[in-house]
Amino acid sequence: MKNTRLFMFAVALIMLLALVACSYSTTSMDTARTSEQSTGQIYLYGEHHGVEKILEKELELWNKYYHKDNMRHLFVEYPYYSAGFLNLWMQSDSDDILEELYKDWEGTASQNPYIKEFYKKIKSECPETIFHGTDVGHQHHTTGRRFLKYLEENNLESSEQYLLAQEAIEQGKYYYEHSDHVYRENKMVENFIREFDKLKGENIMGIYGGAHTDFDAKDYMTNSVPCMAKQLKERYGDAIYSEDLPWLAKEIEPSRVDTITVNEKDYEASYFGKQDLSGFKDYACREFWRLENAYEHFKDKKKTGYVLPYDNYPMLIETGQVFVIDYTKTDSSIERVYYRSDGYIRNGQPSTEEFTMK
Repeated sequence: MKNTRLFMFAVALIMLLALVACSYSTTSMDTARTSEQSTGQIYLYGEHHGVEKILEKELELWNKYYHKDNMRHLFVEYPYYSAGFLNLWMQSDSDDILEELYKDWEGTASQNPYIKEFYKKIKSECPETIFHGTDVGHQHHTTGRRFLKYLEENNLESSEQYLLAQEAIEQGKYYYEHSDHVYRENKMVENFIREFDKLKGENIMGIYGGAHTDFDAKDYMTNSVPCMAKQLKERYGDAIYSEDLPWLAKEIEPSRVDTITVNEKDYEASYFGKQDLSGFKDYACREFWRLENAYEHFKDKKKTGYVLPYDNYPMLIETGQVFVIDYTKTDSSIERVYYRSDGYIRNGQPSTEEFTMK
């Protein structure tokens, strides 16, 4: 049970990203101001990573910008070198490069068949797309090293590509060694400004976790510095637009109504579907039910201390509700957990809280 709860907490953090990364711990805005500011427009879209409906909307938006507005530059929440490999793959006749990236993403929300299909559709429908990765160096020991090797094999050790790939790797090392989320948020800003200002007036679209795209938010882990979009807004003003897309994934009506027995009492249970967890070790999926007219029966049950933000759920959440979640492991075993919505807010995020049946 303890391992499952730790896993659920990790999933919540990743999806929040969720819903799921200057000086090391200070804002990068001052140093970024030394570059010549681009006059282009920025269109940011906040997502929950790997959600099919959101990816479909993002593809629709990119198709519009690409074909109607002649936009070519797509910013993504990946490191510099991961975007570099995506750009090489766009020019390739095979999917070998994409498959290698997909393998590197094991254990993350990016190793998701919907994400792989998303990029394949971009390649076929918008073939001149140029990716820009502005996150710190995730997968630096796999993707990062392989990208440096590729550049070395092509005698590009003295290129800007090599320098920026090395920089992203060092950013990733620092971030993971120190778990410094403020550092990551500020580096995402610095890297974004560098890539955008190089374009000299080109308009761009960016896809990032919703925790990074809210003009009114601070970093989601420490709540101590403005999030990426808020810092970018300070620099670019009205030239930047941001829209949150996770609402697209929310189911308003249940797909069916089941009966679930809890403490020898039957409850009407509205079923809202299944989420794929194949990107996470030992887990296959999780399923969600809302127990109807059950809050009064469970509102005083002891809480465990574990929370699950609203944005992890496939449906809309209101205060005073009870939820059942079944986690299915790859060995087919099922772990059932119970959450309720008491109106609790953690790190600025409305969250449900797990409770016991004791």
